[in-house]
Amino acid sequence: MRIAGVDEVGRGCWYGPVFAGAVVLDPDSREHLAAAGLTDSKALSAKRRAQLVPLIQQQAQAWALGQASAREIDELGIRTATELAMLRALQRLVGAEPELVLVDGNLPLRLWSGAQRCVVRGDSEHQEIAAASVLAKQARDGLIQRLAHLHPGYGLERHAGYGTALHRAAVLESGPTELHRRSFLRKLLAA
Repeated sequence: MRIAGVDEVGRGCWYGPVFAGAVVLDPDSREHLAAAGLTDSKALSAKRRAQLVPLIQQQAQAWALGQASAREIDELGIRTATELAMLRALQRLVGAEPELVLVDGNLPLRLWSGAQRCVVRGDSEHQEIAAASVLAKQARDGLIQRLAHLHPGYGLERHAGYGTALHRAAVLESGPTELHRRSFLRKLLAA
């Protein structure tokens, strides 16, 4: 059975898109990646994640990324936008369409019509989800690092768009950019 793991990153950020990864692995690849130390991306250093990316890409039967923009997040809400990013990643698994999708967390992917199973802490239990998490995290972090040059002064290179004290102070001083999630900043800007 072809199984895809899907996971998102950047859900709680104030800035930029939410990313999702989707990865299909065979049993040998699962073992190889587990032996290489693949686990939940949040438990890995940035350096270790970067080392794992080419290995995941090489070992995967298929992998893909999807994203939903800050504008889509503001218009649709974070849950629907996250599902849209996941759906986009899954739809890019051309030629390796999954028979079962393992979704990290406890909320089903409402936009997916195929078989799926939600797995709480799935990125610690399933190599497919862990691999999707690592690919999405590295891709999103890389994008935010590049965007930090377009929006200097917000500290994006340090916090990747999350709501830190530095980010809060910058938004209050300079206002939000076009890539900020205004729906996430309503209370901050109202104060």
